[in-house]
Amino acid sequence: MTSPETPEPAARPALSVVIPLFDEVDNVAPLLARAHQGLADYGGDWELICVDDGSRDGTGARLMQEATRSGPHVRVIRLRRNFGQTAAMQAGFEAARGVLIATLDGDLQNDPADIPRLVEELLARDLDLLQGWRRHRQDALVLRKVPSRIANALIGRVTGVALHDYGCSLKVYRAEVVRELTLLGEMHRFIPVWMAGVTAPSRIGETEVSHQARRFGTSKYGISRTFRVILDLLSAFFFLRFGSRPGHFFGSIGIVFGTIGGAMMAWLLVVKFGQGENIGQRPLLFISILFLVTAVQFLTTGVLAELMIRTFYASSDLGHHRIRSQTDPAAAGWKTHP
Repeated sequence: MTSPETPEPAARPALSVVIPLFDEVDNVAPLLARAHQGLADYGGDWELICVDDGSRDGTGARLMQEATRSGPHVRVIRLRRNFGQTAAMQAGFEAARGVLIATLDGDLQNDPADIPRLVEELLARDLDLLQGWRRHRQDALVLRKVPSRIANALIGRVTGVALHDYGCSLKVYRAEVVRELTLLGEMHRFIPVWMAGVTAPSRIGETEVSHQARRFGTSKYGISRTFRVILDLLSAFFFLRFGSRPGHFFGSIGIVFGTIGGAMMAWLLVVKFGQGENIGQRPLLFISILFLVTAVQFLTTGVLAELMIRTFYASSDLGHHRIRSQTDPAAAGWKTHP
């Protein structure tokens, strides 16, 4: 109990915790119990949004039972079939009512008790996204740790958003920022990268979180995930760097091919008219023609891509910039000359 001189602690922002699950029937009850235990002392309103991603083992039915037992603050979303973790997270984001959104996996390897600390750190550091870092990861070395470390290093080097653990699902977001994203495909792997497209990378941070070994069920990830990560990384790199100016990407490649093809063609002209040699059967002639045709194709592709992206922005309410905050226009005045 606080004295009259001691102010009451400020209420924490409303928090929505989104948990995607797929075939995790044995983890449902202990997961919700640990979530309630970890969030019991959170100083604000909170809700749990459990998204059943088309499970086939009874996970959805078990979630409904536990939600009825827990109360209306536990909400269950059941997808019609297995759409993947990205779609499940997008469904959770769309349903979330909190000012802040936290996410974690449904396999009990993330600890919900870390969430209040992450919220406090996100607010104290004034971030838009705080990413968890499983520094002491409890997974098999060959199948999970090594590919993950390679992928994290590659992602940081290519995108410029350097984090130790992109794969950790334990994150806290500002809802107004993460809702500017539309998650498609398997974009959940690179949410910090996509976030860097709508907010400054300096407002994306990371902090250490605990990690436990899986007790029930089986992992949905394997060594084959590494190859999909590489393909997704190429897409993320393109959209992050050239999403609003694709003509620069395709045009640069076209200029390179055109320069090389033009140089080869110029050399052949010197050989033909300067030395009088026959160039009709030279392989270099066909190679230079191929390079020039390729250059034209890339340049025209860049022009068409620019037309498409400008049409897209003109027909939507999206823009190239995002406003973090601004003063109230209604309260603003005009400077007048004396």
